[in-house]
Amino acid sequence: MFSSGAYAPVEGYFMRILFSLIAALLFTSHAVAHEHETEQLHIDHPWSRATPPNAPTGAVYFIIYNHGSQVDRLVSAETPVAESAQLHATVERNGMLGMQHMEEGTDIAVKGELRLEPQGNHLMLMGLKQPLVAGQQFPLTLHFEKAGDVLVQVSVQADAPDASAHKHQH
Repeated sequence: MFSSGAYAPVEGYFMRILFSLIAALLFTSHAVAHEHETEQLHIDHPWSRATPPNAPTGAVYFIIYNHGSQVDRLVSAETPVAESAQLHATVERNGMLGMQHMEEGTDIAVKGELRLEPQGNHLMLMGLKQPLVAGQQFPLTLHFEKAGDVLVQVSVQADAPDASAHKHQH
């Protein structure tokens, strides 16, 4: 390219900038994959915990914000990694916490939110076909009454994410 070594520092500088830009683009695409938008809904950071090799169930967590002018309803969900996906509410009965299948789905109020989180309401994956491995992602289709079907990517994590890192601004 150049016969003199005088340009080597300039080439190194441009290479560092190029690598920095590539790294920034990769980070940006990873961050965007954690948020999904429809006309009225914002789905923030779908995630699941890693499971042991023979675990029959798993759970998915996320927050749905309704920015629309109508109540919408999360009716059901499906994923290729499990035989079924069920909306579950955490309920207290006689001082004991348990789960209750929300067969009719659940509403997301206008300007409101639906939180699916550990020790709370969640999406239960029944009959896992494979372990959920930290660092991987899997597709999940959410079926809404008004917004229709929304495909999201669920990030599998070793532990719960830092909640402050995923705050959505209304």
